[in-house]
Amino acid sequence: MTVKEIIAQLGLQCLNEANLDTEVSGAYASDLLSDVMGNARSGQVWITMQTHKNVSAIAALKDIPAVIIVRGGVPDDDMLEHAKEEDICILVSQDATFQVCGKLYQLLA
Repeated sequence: MTVKEIIAQLGLQCLNEANLDTEVSGAYASDLLSDVMGNARSGQVWITMQTHKNVSAIAALKDIPAVIIVRGGVPDDDMLEHAKEEDICILVSQDATFQVCGKLYQLLA
């Protein structure tokens, strides 16, 4: 499933169009940056409530094509600008982490 298909299926708000045709291999949910650095895999979507620039930096480092910010979070301007520079799609869901994870699991399993 592609990032674009995930956006449509989950009704996500897309803040910058990047990697829309990238195939997603899975998802990783964590708000602890060191946990994501150590355990997320390339090609996964990252689900978090974090909204600062370090999120886009770690996503770029781990080759994560898209980040889903939960609970309607608003990314810092620095994060959004850095994500645009690194071609990382920033998405927003009004749902909590649990709901986003469950919906993605059903789509990707």
